[in-house]
Amino acid sequence: MSRPPVRLYDTFTRSRQELRPIHDGVVRIYSCGPTVYRYVHVGNLRTFMLPDLLCRSLTYLGFPTHQVMNITDVGHLTDDTFDRGEDKMLVSARLENKSTEEISAYYTNAFMADIRKVNIQPAVEYPRATQYIPQMIELIEKLIVQGHAYEIGGTVYYDIATFPAYGRLSRNTTDNLLTGVRGDPDPRKKHPGDFTLWKAAGEHRQQLWPSPWGEGFPGWHIECSAMSLSLLGERFDVHTGGADNVFPHHEAEIAQSEAVTGHRVVGLWMHGGLLMLSGARMAKSAGNFFRITELEDQGFDPLAFRYLALQAKYRAPLNFSTERLAGADRALRQLRERVAAWSSQSAPDVSAPSEEWESRFRSGIGNDLDMPAAMALVAELMRSSLPAPVKATLLKRWDAVLGLDLDRPTTEEGRLPDGAAELLEARKKARAAKDFARSDRLREELAALGVKVIDAADGQHIKR
Repeated sequence: MSRPPVRLYDTFTRSRQELRPIHDGVVRIYSCGPTVYRYVHVGNLRTFMLPDLLCRSLTYLGFPTHQVMNITDVGHLTDDTFDRGEDKMLVSARLENKSTEEISAYYTNAFMADIRKVNIQPAVEYPRATQYIPQMIELIEKLIVQGHAYEIGGTVYYDIATFPAYGRLSRNTTDNLLTGVRGDPDPRKKHPGDFTLWKAAGEHRQQLWPSPWGEGFPGWHIECSAMSLSLLGERFDVHTGGADNVFPHHEAEIAQSEAVTGHRVVGLWMHGGLLMLSGARMAKSAGNFFRITELEDQGFDPLAFRYLALQAKYRAPLNFSTERLAGADRALRQLRERVAAWSSQSAPDVSAPSEEWESRFRSGIGNDLDMPAAMALVAELMRSSLPAPVKATLLKRWDAVLGLDLDRPTTEEGRLPDGAAELLEARKKARAAKDFARSDRLREELAALGVKVIDAADGQHIKR
């Protein structure tokens, strides 16, 4: 099957652009990763699911990928928009009475465990910001020489007036940058919107490094420029992040990287929509969040959250509630039961209809990762007249993109006994036809095979 074109929404141009890999047909992707000072919540996981779906879809469509996701373990302030507040790593170190290294190691491991629970495939590389301090210093030195940065008292600022395109990604203007800001801006800055590249270390600072401007630590924004340019080169294909990264973080990245290289670095900017809880953005700072392990402790399959996320366009906000998660959990369980039941039957040769369904699926995921369309196709396939084994084969194939573990055993001991799948399907039809006498007889036949059937409002469930 020929490789279809892939069109992705580019935040920079506000339009869908055809993806054309820059180097050797491999799609190089940089993804903003976690700041490892606390556990990630499911809103963060939705953001990290975007590059996962992108890589899965591109691989499925025949585009090899190389994804880098950074780990921020220094320099992320509590108010990064205007370079104020404390470093989040130091706040957690103080609260937990640990070193920043201990905090970083612990929450990085927790992050890796949590992404595994929702089937986010690992990136090829996970660079730590603290491993790239020399590269950051080198970038800052170049920006100073080029006239894009200035140093005052050991702190280096980026002069946004030297980069006329500043604000183009977020549609911000320099005049609007101070709107709604409380408190006095830093008087040392030429413009209140100038951002910090290197910050002079204060007293009792745990994390600090020597530099041409004295001991200090890097700003959050310069970290991603240094790591992306070092690992992916001066031109790469896609940069992903959450909608909250557009400004100031990604705006600053563009100003830094393009000023140094003299050309556009990122081909496409992709941003995931926020997760909302009771009408407000889910955030650590607001305290209105769930960790995936908390939902698991409540009895939900972690992949039910992934199923729920697939129902919405990745760029759109997604409203979260435990009621919606419960519905996703039931639907996912039913889907797995169907796949298990259908897989046990022998399949006829229906290659032409299968190709038509496959083409529609590929078209959907190639159209800006349209997962709601893909999930609608799953529902349509389940209702279709295609032979059951063919439906199972297609669903398990598509699961390479969906990541729902559709071939996970649905009983305690694995596969259903021979003949049980056919009896379950017949019983479902009998109940739909309100032939309860036949339904009861089929229940007894299933019990004789060692399969217990439990009827619920959302259908029949099975247990060995």
